Amino acid sequence: MSAKLAISRPGKGAAGKTGTWRTFRPEVDREACNECGLCRQYCPDGVIDENLEIDLDYCKGCGICAKECPKQAITMVREED
Repeated sequence: MSAKLAISRPGKGAAGKTGTWRTFRPEVDREACNECGLCRQYCPDGVIDENLEIDLDYCKGCGICAKECPKQAITMVREED
């Protein structure tokens, strides 16, 4: 008998989508970015993929990615209404 691992993944509408409450969103300056991946490593929600694209559907706008970027290539921009 083989053991199965339980994998939990949020489904649509679960654990997740930011909705309209996020105040700031990160924007990446690709010219300044050296693709070190620290933003991805430190993102608490895991919304930055291997191509360093940010999934804004799930990003909470905490700003940790911008704070940890050694090149200051990520800025937090206020969400528009």
